[in-house]
Amino acid sequence: MRLLYRIFVWIYPKAAWLLSFYNPKAKLWVNGRKQQFRKLSMIFHTNQQPVVWMHCSSLGEFEQGKPVLESIRQQYPQYFILISFFSPSGYEIRKHDTVADYVCYLPMDRPYNASRFLNIVQPSLVFFVKYEFWFYYLDEIRQRNIPLLLVSGIFRPDQAFFKWYGKFYRGMLQKFSHLFLQNKESYALLQQLELSQDYSVAGDTRFDRVLQIAGRFEPLPLIASFCGSHPVIVAGSTWTDDDEALDHFANTYTDIRFIIAPHDIDEDRLKECEHLYQHSIRYSALVAQPDAAMNRNVLIMDNMGMLSKLYHYATIAYIGGGFGDDGIHNALEAAVFGKPVVFGPVYDKYQEAIDLVDTGAAFSIEDALELEEQLKELLSNQTLLKQSGRIAGDYVREQAGATAMILHYIQANRLLTN
Repeated sequence: MRLLYRIFVWIYPKAAWLLSFYNPKAKLWVNGRKQQFRKLSMIFHTNQQPVVWMHCSSLGEFEQGKPVLESIRQQYPQYFILISFFSPSGYEIRKHDTVADYVCYLPMDRPYNASRFLNIVQPSLVFFVKYEFWFYYLDEIRQRNIPLLLVSGIFRPDQAFFKWYGKFYRGMLQKFSHLFLQNKESYALLQQLELSQDYSVAGDTRFDRVLQIAGRFEPLPLIASFCGSHPVIVAGSTWTDDDEALDHFANTYTDIRFIIAPHDIDEDRLKECEHLYQHSIRYSALVAQPDAAMNRNVLIMDNMGMLSKLYHYATIAYIGGGFGDDGIHNALEAAVFGKPVVFGPVYDKYQEAIDLVDTGAAFSIEDALELEEQLKELLSNQTLLKQSGRIAGDYVREQAGATAMILHYIQANRLLTN
């Protein structure tokens, strides 16, 4: 397996380079790593502060890790905070986030890259978030005896760690100083492996993050004006299958306002949405001409970073991704505002989605017909609408606290000092 891993990390950048000629995301991945070590050397050459490094795969993992970093920033302001991303969808949106002193792409996982990266950065404490495991980086961190914590880890029986061929992957887990897990199921799975290092159930830091976002909400007057007094359905992180399931309902019920935030906002995808939604307008066009929304009931978001605020205006939230193999996107961003949540059938990888369905705060649908029936039921039954929304909000608040547990561990073990 180690040989296969080495082949994978050797082939991946070459495949990304070939894709970059016609795939914008691959182009960002390749170009973002050019001159990476030179840039890092320039930043850290004069740095005199001790460094905390957090690595995130993409935007979702960053949202999980951010509450921890904000707490460190507040309690240990003398530390330099570095964030690395693997994916452009995280880096491009958060490269200027103020929680970090510097944000970069992670150089591809190879022995030389890992050694050189750590020689430059010299971190005092390292966090990896959720399920991002890069062997050579983890091994180099362990060899240097740098404390390494996994934040909001979650494990499932179908992962390689629990297969007959999984010895190599299980070895990666042994590199961590402590694994902070999201749920008891993950804890039980790790017990089967008889790991030598510590792990514990802390919960999911995303609950802390969405509560922070909701607490800092600031009104969006243009969005409020578009919504008016109409029922509002906010569909977040949608893919083509989601929009094809929703478009008939949106085109038929023009007295309802729909806000569609596609997962990707390249021009082809936006045009696809405009074709599906007959009475639509892009957000950028609405900004340029606020009265242009006359006779339009669908607002297509063609920017990034607003979705978590948009859910505030929802009567019902629809979460995209549930018709794809990877499953739904972040349902907590809507639930925290006390909104009933609807999504497609693929959600079993996400404990919060399972919990929301089990408690009656969320509803899973199989196709467009079921989606329309569910939306009409919620809109016509105010008791159900309010009850499911209340349960959603209560659930998020009850699950908060993972960040505090991680900070307590850091303090108790003096991993950071004032």
